Amino acid sequence: MRHHHHQQQNATAAGGNNEHVDDVDDNLQPSEDKSMGQQNIGEPVVETPQERPQTDMEQMKERFSKLLLGEDMSGGGKGVPSALALSNAVTNLAASVFGEQVKLGPMAPETKARWRKEMDWLLSVTDHIVEFVPSQQKTKNGTNMEIMVTRQRSDLLVNIPGLRKLDTMLIETLDGFGQEKEFWYVSKDDGQENENGQRDDKWWHPTVKVPVNGLSEMSRRWLQCQKESVNQVLKAAMAINAEVLSEIQIPESYIDSLPRNGRASLGDLIYKGITVDHFDPSQFLSTMDLSTEHKVLDLKNRIEASIVIWKRKMHQKDGRSSWGSGVSLEKRELFEERAETILILLKQRYPGLPQSSLDISKLQDNRDVGHAILESYSRILESLAFNVMSRIEDVLHADSLAQTSSPQKSETSPSSSDEDALRVSSSDTPTLSDFMGWGIASRRRSSTDLEIYFKGDNDKKLAKPPVSSTQKKSPNLEKLESLSGNRSPKGRD
Repeated sequence: MRHHHHQQQNATAAGGNNEHVDDVDDNLQPSEDKSMGQQNIGEPVVETPQERPQTDMEQMKERFSKLLLGEDMSGGGKGVPSALALSNAVTNLAASVFGEQVKLGPMAPETKARWRKEMDWLLSVTDHIVEFVPSQQKTKNGTNMEIMVTRQRSDLLVNIPGLRKLDTMLIETLDGFGQEKEFWYVSKDDGQENENGQRDDKWWHPTVKVPVNGLSEMSRRWLQCQKESVNQVLKAAMAINAEVLSEIQIPESYIDSLPRNGRASLGDLIYKGITVDHFDPSQFLSTMDLSTEHKVLDLKNRIEASIVIWKRKMHQKDGRSSWGSGVSLEKRELFEERAETILILLKQRYPGLPQSSLDISKLQDNRDVGHAILESYSRILESLAFNVMSRIEDVLHADSLAQTSSPQKSETSPSSSDEDALRVSSSDTPTLSDFMGWGIASRRRSSTDLEIYFKGDNDKKLAKPPVSSTQKKSPNLEKLESLSGNRSPKGRD
């Protein structure tokens, strides 16, 4: 390069003296060194700001800056409310962390550390959502005085520790598959991908492989036990999520969009199915076309809309409102209960459904930060539990096909071994009430790993029903247990 500059200078300043050329060349040299980024041997490398990784403090500043701006980077005040911004932050974090968890296996250590760290940041907001409670204080002269002190809000005090435990249980369940050697996954390009019968309704899942004769009895029973444990996590997350959503007020914009009566919302076919004299919710669902996710979601939207309409009419005292109707109060209350039963069944059978129109409307209009965090945290745990169960079912499905096609297994009646595994897993798995420690149903076993795990300082807190400040049993929990018992939710058709 230096020789190149001498040539340029000589070409433009022919006949000039050498001293002048050297001066010009020396003036050009600093800019040359800077532009080329030259560095002497032995000097330390200085990283540019773009190359240096962000520290935890810088990452946290970036996250909370976006939350304060309401995701409006222009700073023009057009951002979303804080509650929705936090809800979106939790949802997006879960999508980036668990979106690639397509197999049963441990999470990468750095991914797990990131999930813990950033969730702690987002959940730290709830430490500052408080309420006043009475407390006794002793003065210097020994007299007792009642004062008001601050404490974390009751719904957060009860549910945040519970959700953290459900979170830990799911991650530990994934970690438990780290040493599993009896099944494995192959890529979609493998020519033998259908050897063990990849399920057509789950074609996007990685293909599971099991030994030719299927899983061993011990592995099969262990998988069934893991499936039932994750099922309890799923039902607990569903119960908390439903309870939180029920506490969020229905926006007026949603109410204004509804028709004036339940029949118009449901349609004649669905309305007749709900208002028959002898109503059976399972029989009702068997008559509905639920062949696609879109049709299931449409039925859910119609049912929820009719419930809102009927509830408003039941609370309407005068007959002057356009919400009035000629149906008696008793019948309307009966129809509303039937619709809620159908809704609970839909949520239990199709836990992976997208959010309904009512849920989306509530979350977009919600201004309560505590409710937003509880709803989003329970929703992503519900989704993760459903995905883990689905992966376990894929393995069990491949095992069942291997047993059917194996001559050795066909001689030993595989159905009886499956029934034994189911019986063992169901007897060793706690109910939803046992699992969360809410103390509603009697315990069916004396001591298990789940019970030991859930013992701790928060047992007394978790003995309360979620969200609600009263001691009544959660209606969503009652319905989930009465309708589903200990069954696993069915996968989507």
